Amino acid sequence: MDHVTSLAEAFEAVLQRSYRVILLDRGLPDGDGIALVGVARSRTPRPSIIFVTARDDLADRIEGLDAGADDYLIKPFSVAELHARVRAACRRPVDQGGRPVLEAGRLTFDPVSREVRVAGRPLPLPRRELALLAVLIPRVGRVVQRTYLESEVYGLDEEVSGNALETQVSRLRRRLEAESAGVDLRTIRGVGYMLRPC
Repeated sequence: MDHVTSLAEAFEAVLQRSYRVILLDRGLPDGDGIALVGVARSRTPRPSIIFVTARDDLADRIEGLDAGADDYLIKPFSVAELHARVRAACRRPVDQGGRPVLEAGRLTFDPVSREVRVAGRPLPLPRRELALLAVLIPRVGRVVQRTYLESEVYGLDEEVSGNALETQVSRLRRRLEAESAGVDLRTIRGVGYMLRPC
């Protein structure tokens, strides 16, 4: 989960990372959060957008929903209600723009359900290993830079220790080898990592 406090930071975050749900205020210090909606909706996968704002006029609510928001919650609100609305947004189908299931070796990854399989058998992965695989498998045979992987696997506000990414790569590599996934997760020294069939 990432938290930003300005429209400029929100634009940067949305362009750098993928989000399932975005909670967005209309009254940000440097502008109206509605300006972010078009950019956020152009991303793949498209995130659900929930406005959480004190702007409660009917015209404001209609404007927010017509701009592309999925929901509009007026302050003050119950945290329990916010959680329920986020859960409802997460139950909606993810629009992936028709992206197909990705394959490498005996490994498959469905970008819609985020389900990983080896030779048809489900392979549950911890959250960070799944995030790592989700970045690597669309780029099979290409080197993915370490800095890009870190930005996708860890949140913007998270402190990343020097060997945190190496630890996740090592765990994912061992798991894929143990499952005979038919892929090689290679370290390209000084640059990044590459997933390739073997």
